[in-house]
Amino acid sequence: MITQKDVLTTGQVAQICRVAPRTVTKWFDSGKLNGYRIPGSRDRRIPTSELISFMKTHNMPTEQLEKGKLRILLIDSQPETARQLASGLQSKGSFEIELAHNSFDAGLAAQKCCPNAILVDLMSPEINAHSLCSYVRDNKELNNCCVIALSGPLSPTETESLLKQGFDGVVTDSGDIHKILACIQEKYAILY
Repeated sequence: MITQKDVLTTGQVAQICRVAPRTVTKWFDSGKLNGYRIPGSRDRRIPTSELISFMKTHNMPTEQLEKGKLRILLIDSQPETARQLASGLQSKGSFEIELAHNSFDAGLAAQKCCPNAILVDLMSPEINAHSLCSYVRDNKELNNCCVIALSGPLSPTETESLLKQGFDGVVTDSGDIHKILACIQEKYAILY
């Protein structure tokens, strides 16, 4: 099960606050947001308790952070398959799951729910997964979102090609909830 982290990166804080990572760095460097630097590195870490305090001080909504729900956008042109996968994910943790069945709906849903992770079925004919991945990578509001391709069996070359195209991970057994969650945990610094 995915649990809330005690310490967050500037990228994670940026996604929670819906700002650019550079903005979080400025908050940190000016002393507005408390945290610490990793020894021997320029990387910064912010304790979750400090972030919640900062957000409350600045009247920023903290419901999602305090609830501890990971937002997942699941894109699959087959509604029944999507519902089954969503149900399987719900059984493993506390997630907010949005479903989309074509590229247009996926774009609208991504803007609406600002997901932490997007799962996209590469075999769906109504979905241009590569364009969708490019859209996410070009959208500043979604720049910290993890995009995971769900597919059937692939060769190592095909998997590497998908990673080079911008996908954060590839799961070749889209029915295996544990592999999907492991991919999210590995490829995206889990907030919740």
